[in-house]
Amino acid sequence: MHVEAQQKHFGGFFFSCNRATATFAHRTNHKKVVDEDHVSSSSSSSPSFEAFCDPLQSQQSSKLKPAGAMRNGRGTSEQWAAAAPGVRPRAASVRRRLVLAFALAVLTLVAVTAAAVALGVRFEECGGPEEGAAATAGPGRRGGERAEEEAAAAPWRASRLPGSLRPRHYDLRVAVRMDNFTFAGDVSIDVECVNATRFVVLHAHALQVSSVSVTANRPGGGAVRVQRHFLFPANQMLVLVLHRELKAPRTYRVNVTFDAAIEDELLGFFRSSYTLDGERRYLAVTQFSPTHARKAFPCFDEPAYKATFSLSLRHDPQYTSLANMPVERGGGDDDDGGGDDGWTTRRFARTPRMSTYYLAWAVCNFTSRETRGDGGVAIRLFARPDAVASGAGDYSLHIAKRLLGFYQDFFQVQYSLPKLDLLAVPKHPYAAMENWGLSVFVEQKILLDARVSSASYRMELTMVVVHEICHQWFGDLVTPVWWEDVWLKEGFAHYFEYVGTDFLFPKWNMEKQRFLTDVLHEVMLLDGLSSSHAISQEVQDAADIHRVFDWIAYKKGAALIRMLANVMGQRLFRKGLNDYLLSHMYGNAARDDLWRKLSEAMRSEGQGIDIGAVMDRWTLQMGYPVVTISKNRSERFATRYITVSQEHFLYGQDGRGNSSLQWQVPLTVAMGNGSWVCSERLIWIHNKTETHRVSEMDDETWLLGNINQTGYFRVNYDLQNWKLLIQQLRTNPQVISVGNRAGLIDDAFNLARCRISDVIINEGRKHRTSSPYIRYHARTPSSGCLTMRCAARRAGYLPQGVPLQLIGYLAEEAAFLPWHAASRALYQLDKLLDRTDDYALFSDYVLKQVASRYHQMGWPSNAANGDGSVLRASYQTEELQRELIMLACSFGNKQCHRQAVGYISDWISSNKNRIPPNIRDVIYCTGVSLMDEDVWEFIWMKFHSSNAISEKKILLEALTCSDNTFLLNRLLNLSLTSDLVAEQDAIDVVVHVGRNPRGRNLAWRFFRDKWDVLNARYGEALFMNSRLINGVTEFLNTDAELYELKDFIQSNGVGAGPALARALEVVEGNVRWHRLHRRHFYQWLRKAPSPAHR
Repeated sequence: MHVEAQQKHFGGFFFSCNRATATFAHRTNHKKVVDEDHVSSSSSSSPSFEAFCDPLQSQQSSKLKPAGAMRNGRGTSEQWAAAAPGVRPRAASVRRRLVLAFALAVLTLVAVTAAAVALGVRFEECGGPEEGAAATAGPGRRGGERAEEEAAAAPWRASRLPGSLRPRHYDLRVAVRMDNFTFAGDVSIDVECVNATRFVVLHAHALQVSSVSVTANRPGGGAVRVQRHFLFPANQMLVLVLHRELKAPRTYRVNVTFDAAIEDELLGFFRSSYTLDGERRYLAVTQFSPTHARKAFPCFDEPAYKATFSLSLRHDPQYTSLANMPVERGGGDDDDGGGDDGWTTRRFARTPRMSTYYLAWAVCNFTSRETRGDGGVAIRLFARPDAVASGAGDYSLHIAKRLLGFYQDFFQVQYSLPKLDLLAVPKHPYAAMENWGLSVFVEQKILLDARVSSASYRMELTMVVVHEICHQWFGDLVTPVWWEDVWLKEGFAHYFEYVGTDFLFPKWNMEKQRFLTDVLHEVMLLDGLSSSHAISQEVQDAADIHRVFDWIAYKKGAALIRMLANVMGQRLFRKGLNDYLLSHMYGNAARDDLWRKLSEAMRSEGQGIDIGAVMDRWTLQMGYPVVTISKNRSERFATRYITVSQEHFLYGQDGRGNSSLQWQVPLTVAMGNGSWVCSERLIWIHNKTETHRVSEMDDETWLLGNINQTGYFRVNYDLQNWKLLIQQLRTNPQVISVGNRAGLIDDAFNLARCRISDVIINEGRKHRTSSPYIRYHARTPSSGCLTMRCAARRAGYLPQGVPLQLIGYLAEEAAFLPWHAASRALYQLDKLLDRTDDYALFSDYVLKQVASRYHQMGWPSNAANGDGSVLRASYQTEELQRELIMLACSFGNKQCHRQAVGYISDWISSNKNRIPPNIRDVIYCTGVSLMDEDVWEFIWMKFHSSNAISEKKILLEALTCSDNTFLLNRLLNLSLTSDLVAEQDAIDVVVHVGRNPRGRNLAWRFFRDKWDVLNARYGEALFMNSRLINGVTEFLNTDAELYELKDFIQSNGVGAGPALARALEVVEGNVRWHRLHRRHFYQWLRKAPSPAHR
């Protein structure tokens, strides 16, 4: 029978079954409680039926029998005959037969009813549609009451665990077969009963469960009879239905035996491989975050269900095994008595209390190096034998030791485990995973060849290690209660990437500089979309969990923590974090717990700021404000007052954001004039518009808000103030801090792009107008007169010419950060313009801005860093040099192109790579784009043969730079079919081909044609699917491409999460920019002044 038809036929019995179960439960409250530890000797012929509707059969039978009826049909028929005197024997015999037939018919009806209900129950276990369950609610019941009743009767139908049982300890034994990639295990879970229940509900997914049992953990306690167990795939749950209730607050032991395959899908317990001396070798490793521990063993797979774990791994002795804890004394490399099969069993020490998704193990034949941290903590790095022998892991091992001491000192909380392992694997869905005591990294994020790695690669690798070790406190030791506050761990780890890297290399100045461009500016682009969301968002089920792991959680979380640290001051901030960690160690916490501890730290110094009241506005609302500062020129206030207003900043359809949103804004303000700047002042902005007194200002005094960009908001000014700031940058930029110079560039470009209501700007004043055009007339800072025209039907907060004039000072900019901010803004424009007919106007404009500083900085030495040192004092200079070369080559500087071609030609002819490591990615890409197919084949061959992880990465990306569409198509297809391209790298291939103007249509078509394959491969992996979707679509900017995207979403949008909605908004914005701004943008470029020179 077809499933839908089956439920329709038997759906009416669900209500009877549920009512009968409820009646039975009510009646048993009036009986003497039978000890559930007693094993009943009776057995049911229909356990399926008994499990859900024990009393139903007797209930129905009693209704069918008349009063005084005997136990069989004959008794009933004889009673009927005796009641009718005078009936002849033959007639009585006939009547007796009729009564007997009637009785048999009744019994048959009862049997059919029982079978029907049993089939209905069996159907319900299989997770069919919900019509039957809906029928039980009745027409007059409210949805909430119905949901509560359903959850009580069938708790496995709820998306969250019922909470009746709490795990205390897992004893997990796993046997791993690497010859056929399977594993088998059994787990014993000590649970505490919190609320009486007949159901044990826990998580299990993609497991074959072979046996289950439940026993009482108390003297004299016995087995608790399990009537049945079944998997409920819809919620990835395993359900044990018990004969009697478990009683609170008793403890029990749940035992489950299971087996499964070691899959090749990057999640759960999965396999990977590498080649050593021509031999393919395999390893198996776990990735449980966020909801994949259930794929490796049955467990209570939610963060708040913390427990301790004892783990034993059994495997072929040619492998070694690792886990969160060290091998237990006397528990390693011994046979456990299972026979002369030659297997090895390793028993690992008991873990502290932790969440299931931080449990980890690996079976591999790696080698290692070890060092010792403070307090004797063993720090080990495991990797491929050839990588370890070459010293590729030494750098990460060195900084891990230093970082462990740094965090212990910063947090004033000791590292909790006796060892910390760093495991480098060839294939992993993420850069790294912070499993407690066993952090797993993809090779390219932890292995470093100092001879060929660039400064930027070293920086990236360093920050990944810093991030994961921070998680040993924020995440492992103190875990968010639920996924809605995942930013509590990811935001802190992302913030400390920069703080910890500053500890390692103070000259890099990461927290005050690179944080701005790489975190603050990047996430504000995302958070300015209407498809953004609050950093704390409601999470109901497993599908929602993947939605919260995005850059809002990581980068906005980090930016808000940085803002809070600057408001509180470092000393009080550290005091609050220490109290937070000590109060919740080995447990869970929510955002209010953090706010409470930070507020207590403030009050301890007599400062009454309610951190929760301030930060709830930033964490429970989407987006951020744009704060507009202007001098108040009225006679009443003279020039000692400023007017400050705030509103929701939003790119998008109508420009203005949600008018109901307000924030408590910690605005720092400074003033300057020519060669001086006054000290900053903190002003709290609570309302839409406020007036504040500052120092006396004259007409030449400029205002500057958000000093060093510590706040998470944009700042706008009246146009006269923008004019004064531009003049300051052209005459003496060092008066304004390097962070604020970068911030002015980023704010100006984004304020010009944000679409708001029409404005007319004249002599520094702004008025509403119904005119479809805007004109801006102002005096130029560099000459006597400038007419800056920006006409658009819909304009931004600023005319298009303001940011372009602002970066005119860059010829005199000697610092890396403002150039980096400017290049990011210019590349945003480049992706909009690179297929337009007038593109040369834009590229020429960029080259004019770059030319002077590019020639002044020159090219780096072609000598590799021979001593292997990774500590370079000239980091900022190297990064600026690289940024200028990249801009020059990208936008067509002929001298840059000749230099790149010369480097590639020398490499091919001499077979010696003399290209400086810091610019290899730029040279490789430029050479491939300019030279013939033989160069592409040469790079492809080098990609095959290189053993350096960082080198392989940039070689693969260089292959996507070709102008040859045949080669690009070939590369796209190889990315999914060749073993030479790792699964996590295939996304980079597709995205980088899409960035190439010649490959954009190819990548977009490939993405749509291969969507089912790509989604099946990456759909469950956090970030991967969204990175693929965003990377392929962000460069689309025509009406035709927008139509294709809408059609794709309509056909394939289910299951892709919010990434497609965000992609649609971005592409709509790109198309809108072309319609509203492109013509006027090019008009300004045709009249653009030359770059300023002093």
